[in-house]
Amino acid sequence: MRFSIAIAALVPLAFAKTSYKNWKAYSIDTAGSTHDDVVKALSGINHIPIGEHHDAIEVAVDPKSLGKFEGLDLNVKLFINDMDEEFAKEGSFEEFSAARTHGSKKVAYPDQSYFKSYHSFEQHTQFLNDLQKSFPKNSEVFTTGKSVEGREIKGIHLWGKRGKAKNPAIIWHGNVHAREWISSMTVEYLAWKLVQGYGNKEKLVRSIVDSHDFYIIPIVNPDGFVYSIKSDRLWRKNRSKDDKKCVGTDMNRNWPYKWDIPGGSSTNPCDETYRGRKPGDTPEIKALTSHALAVTKKTGIRSYIDWHSYSQLILLPYGYTCDLNATNTNYQMKLAGEVADAIEDNSGSDFLYGPTCQTIYQTSGGSSDWVFDVAKAELAWGIELRPGRLTGDGFVLPPKQIIKSGEEIWAGMSALFKDLVKKDKPKYGH
Repeated sequence: MRFSIAIAALVPLAFAKTSYKNWKAYSIDTAGSTHDDVVKALSGINHIPIGEHHDAIEVAVDPKSLGKFEGLDLNVKLFINDMDEEFAKEGSFEEFSAARTHGSKKVAYPDQSYFKSYHSFEQHTQFLNDLQKSFPKNSEVFTTGKSVEGREIKGIHLWGKRGKAKNPAIIWHGNVHAREWISSMTVEYLAWKLVQGYGNKEKLVRSIVDSHDFYIIPIVNPDGFVYSIKSDRLWRKNRSKDDKKCVGTDMNRNWPYKWDIPGGSSTNPCDETYRGRKPGDTPEIKALTSHALAVTKKTGIRSYIDWHSYSQLILLPYGYTCDLNATNTNYQMKLAGEVADAIEDNSGSDFLYGPTCQTIYQTSGGSSDWVFDVAKAELAWGIELRPGRLTGDGFVLPPKQIIKSGEEIWAGMSALFKDLVKKDKPKYGH
C-alpha cells in the first residue's frame, strides 16, 4: 500500500469481543474409537473444533468445561495452554510502504514490509489496488460478486505477452475459512512475487505468466474474515443467517457438487461444517462458481488451489469419497510430490500429500471436487499451510512467519510452474 514511509499506523488485534482466556487446545486420539463416538461424547462440552484428521480431532475447550472434558477419559494431548496468549502473538496491524525502483524507472511495488504484519480487510483491498498499479498493462482488479453483508469479493487478474484471457487459467482462493489469516497473506505474497518477478525479467516467472492467466482472490469470505478480526478470532464460516440461533455456513461444504453425501458435512446450522440449506446457496459460492465457469468456458482451468491452514498438506480430489480417485490421480500425485519436495528443500517443512478423503477425512460440497469434476480443471488442490499439527500455533501464526510461509510456498509453486510451462509451452508458442 502507498503510505508515507514516515507514517506507521498500529492497530491492536486484541479488540475481539469474544475472550478465549484460559481456553486450552487438545488433540484427541480417535484411533481407538469411532469419530462419531468422540463427537457424541463432546456434545455436552463447550468447545470449538479447530482441526480434524483420520486419527485425531483437535478442539479448543472452554475452561468452564475442563472438568467435564477431563472426565470423559479420552486419549488427549494438550498443545495450546491459553488461546488468548496465542492470539497475542499475532501482534498489531501495521501499514506502511515505500516505492521500489526497477532499473532506471520507478515502479511502486507494494513494499515487502506489508508481509511483516496482518492486515484489515480494507488494507488487503488496498494491497490489490497497489499491486495492480505497479503492473498496469498486464493486470486488473476484478470483482466476482458480493458477500452476504454486501462486501465485494475482489481479486487480481495477471496476464502476459499474449494478452488478457488468452491462456489456460491458474486460480487461487484464500481465506474461505475466516480465521485462517495466513492463507490470504500467503496468496498475496505469491501474487507479489509474480509481479516483481515479471518486472525483473525472471525467466520462470515470465514463462508462467506468459503462458497462463492468473486469477487470484485472497479473501473469498470477507464477512467472516472481518468478523474474525472484530468479534471472534475463532470464527470459521461466512455470516449467512439460515437459523434464528446460529449464524454462518461453511463455504467449503457449500459448493454445488456431492453436497449431501452422508458424513461429509453437517445439516445443523450451529455446527462448524454446516453445509447450508441448499447446494451453492451462499452468495459467495454463487459468485465463485460463476467466475470459475466463465473462465472454463473462455480458456479452461489448468490449476486451481484453495489455500487453508493449518497442517502442511497438499490435498487432491476426491473429498466426498475414499473409494474413487480422480482420473489423473497419478499425474496429480507426481506434481504434488514435486511441490512437497521443493518446499522441504527450501525450509525443511514436511508437507504430506494425497487424495483428501484418504489423507485426512471425508468432505462433501468441497471446492476441489467441484472445480475438478464440474469446471474441468486439470489440477484441483486444497493446500493446508504451516504450521504442522500440534506445534502450539495452529492457524494462529506469528507475523514473523508470514514471509517464511510465503517463501516456502513460492518454492513449491516454482516447482509446479516448471511442470506447467513444460506442458503448455509447445501449445502456446512461448
